Amino acid sequence: MTATPLIPLLHSEDRHLAEVRLDSQEIWRGDFLHAFRDQVRLPDQRTASREYVVHPGAVMVIPLLTQADGSVRLVLERQYRYPMGQVMTEFPAGKLDPGEDPFVCAQRELREETGYTASEWARAGLLHPVISYSTEFIEIWFARGLTAGPRRLDAGEFLDVFTASPEELLHGCMTGQITDAKTLAGALWLQNTLGPKASWPLAWQKRGAAT
Repeated sequence: MTATPLIPLLHSEDRHLAEVRLDSQEIWRGDFLHAFRDQVRLPDQRTASREYVVHPGAVMVIPLLTQADGSVRLVLERQYRYPMGQVMTEFPAGKLDPGEDPFVCAQRELREETGYTASEWARAGLLHPVISYSTEFIEIWFARGLTAGPRRLDAGEFLDVFTASPEELLHGCMTGQITDAKTLAGALWLQNTLGPKASWPLAWQKRGAAT
């Protein structure tokens, strides 16, 4: 089976760096991931093998919980991640269903995993967490105007929800307590969107909660 063509993101000045697919072999197909081994032609005309995983894409939500005094706390999760063999601290996140709009996915994951819905949303950007061996992308969304409600965890999903200040999150990143790539990227966005020195503006929109 031929792999789904990768999206070309090459500018004309980068074409001397491009690798050209010559052949593609499906290695394995699972319920979630899809692995391929491709033969490619390198810029110097030699050939090489590239193994990679096709991923459906995902979203991550940075939920901002405003306190009575105007300060902000962040809604975070702790979840056991089997490949790592340990419990990881993360922002709420989840993979896209086939054909699902990323914003709808962000609403769904926030509600299902934390119980919160949000009245305002802002798309921050895009993250490619493992560019050397996966097509995975993660859209980063901010959410505020949170309202608490019941969680709707998937069967077999177990996680704890808690809140932390931005300073506590950054301290966890600095000390190595938080090593999840998407959450580290979220911390970078937080540093540049909150506070008097914010330099990365967010375009907030009032968006109704998904049903």
